[in-house]
Amino acid sequence: MIVIPAIDLKEGKCVRLEQGLMERDTVFCGHPADQAKEWERQGAQLLHIVDLDGAFAGKPANRDAIAAIVRAIGIPTQLGGGIRDIPTIEAYLALGIGRVILGTAAQRNPELVMEACRLFPGRIVVGIDAKNGLVAVQGWAELTDITAVELAQKFEGYGVAAIIYTDISRDGMMQGPNIAATRDLAAAISIPVIASGGVSSLRDIENLMAIESAGVTGVITGKAIYTGAIRLAEAISLTKRMKQG
Repeated sequence: MIVIPAIDLKEGKCVRLEQGLMERDTVFCGHPADQAKEWERQGAQLLHIVDLDGAFAGKPANRDAIAAIVRAIGIPTQLGGGIRDIPTIEAYLALGIGRVILGTAAQRNPELVMEACRLFPGRIVVGIDAKNGLVAVQGWAELTDITAVELAQKFEGYGVAAIIYTDISRDGMMQGPNIAATRDLAAAISIPVIASGGVSSLRDIENLMAIESAGVTGVITGKAIYTGAIRLAEAISLTKRMKQG
């Protein structure tokens, strides 16, 4: 299991939200590319980027900041937020993004996921964000009537590289991830699962590693590494020690 630092972009700045609410944001860095270089320096193997403005607008909104991040680092990246069609996917991959994340588009248009996986094998990730088990879309502003497990199972056989599962109620709240829901989702599908939302301590990382065998291959951390609750380098070191032990 790898630890993946997050950079969430709002108006070109690196921010964190509480429970996905745009009005409850904290700006941590005005220069996202510099922040990306710091996470790479601390040992990150993959960087998670979210275009928050794009997620709400339904179209890319932080292209300049994203391009600057890609130019600044040598590690792979994955990007979500406002990606709704093949031309946008193509443009981001051409920019140097390693993998694109389909969230709202995946729920509303599964055929897009299938076509994208065919055109760009190994480079399509599906983001599933849930509240009380139900999938939320459009920057988490709309709650659907489909469960996270039901949606994930739809993508079996498509060629999706991974599913990022976020429990919205935990995101940015530093209350720990939803271990049970993450385990249940991973166990229900063959697609690798990346956990997200609520990671606040090294103990949370340990708890997630305990369910790695269910298919949890990564964990995204944001607020905790910005506030200092977790040192990214320490978290990465922990996962390596636990694998060896």
